[in-house]
Amino acid sequence: MKRRTMMKLSLAAGAAAVTGTGLAGCSGGGSDTLQVTLANHPWSEAIRDMVPEFEAATGLTINLTQLGEDQLSDQYNVKLNAGATDLDVLMYRPLQEGRQFSQYGYLMDLTDRVNEGDYGWDDYQAGPQSATMHEDQVLGVPLTTERECLYYRTDLLEQLGASEPPQTLDELVELSARGAADLGIAGFVARTARSAAVTQFSSYLYSHGADFHSEDGRTSTLDAPEALAAYEMYGQLIREYGPANVSTDMSWNEAMAIFTQGNALFYTEADVLFPNATDPAKSQVSDTVGFAAFPAGPAGSRPFNIPSWALAINEASQNQDNAWEFVRWATTKERTLQLQSEQGLMSARSSAWNDASGTAGFPADLTESINANSQDGVGHDRPLVIKVAQAREIVGQPIVDAITGGDVAGSVQAAHEAFQAFLDDEAE
Repeated sequence: MKRRTMMKLSLAAGAAAVTGTGLAGCSGGGSDTLQVTLANHPWSEAIRDMVPEFEAATGLTINLTQLGEDQLSDQYNVKLNAGATDLDVLMYRPLQEGRQFSQYGYLMDLTDRVNEGDYGWDDYQAGPQSATMHEDQVLGVPLTTERECLYYRTDLLEQLGASEPPQTLDELVELSARGAADLGIAGFVARTARSAAVTQFSSYLYSHGADFHSEDGRTSTLDAPEALAAYEMYGQLIREYGPANVSTDMSWNEAMAIFTQGNALFYTEADVLFPNATDPAKSQVSDTVGFAAFPAGPAGSRPFNIPSWALAINEASQNQDNAWEFVRWATTKERTLQLQSEQGLMSARSSAWNDASGTAGFPADLTESINANSQDGVGHDRPLVIKVAQAREIVGQPIVDAITGGDVAGSVQAAHEAFQAFLDDEAE
């Protein structure tokens, strides 16, 4: 280690103790300069402002690059495939690139690292944990999360004489029907576009006891009767109790607009989007919005609980020890709580959701729903494949057919066969 680095470490020892980073200093055998590549995201903005603290405490220099999602994917595809060593720490989307990166061996195994000392790998929620693991290896550390919850109108629910939001999917159907009949607005709204709806439909699928594929990802399970029941229910909610003349190209923007303009009683959507419903500048019903856990289906309440982003270390990096120092520093319990309490970034650590300062910035009923949804949440909201976009188009077609009143059983069977062919092709 260079003499100037040792001097910096000595001067920074007190600062590290005060900030609670628990940094051990830089490790031997690596460069004093660390290449960190992040997405353009609120988490990146927040951590970027804190990087000087890390540099002061370790003597390392951070070369930080931020890129848009498409640029990020392009760079990873080129550099990781070429075995480039000029990527050390990388921010990635576990459900978008995770299968590709793990299958091709691009990511360093962090299993031993995350289980060292007081880092607290067991503090991470099970769903996000599973999304960053492959064959029992930890390949990434979850950063930000989201789950599907129930948005609803408290005032309209009271008008219907209901004492609480629906606890089951059957109750959701019943109250949506009553809302559509008695309130003069849609009883229910959600995403309808073939690809965009897949993620939100997934919670209905899991809560019916089904999934897109087998655990090993090799066999389509869309032919299960539970899967057909889920497609039929999602389609029925929108077709029979949704907005009049509903289109089949709505993503969250359009569905949220219908809800926030006061034109729907219920709306199932990712909880991370809640400010769009509670901010008076964006929502006409901000003072009457309630949140609840995802309603239980035949298999219980099993919404997705996913990490939208994670940190990993390039397997080809020649600076892995120092790279881990950065990952550990950026994702400690203390740092995670700070980012959640000060920046509103929904974390994957249970400790942040059990701390009053970590939940102070969220509506109380939303926090309650998050804690409930995290219990049995599933760590993916789409098929776990390499060509995610193509797979979403396949498994999303029956959603559209169910909404438009088509032959749902026939559409699901066709999707099952097409998806199996897709999986077979990826396995070759």
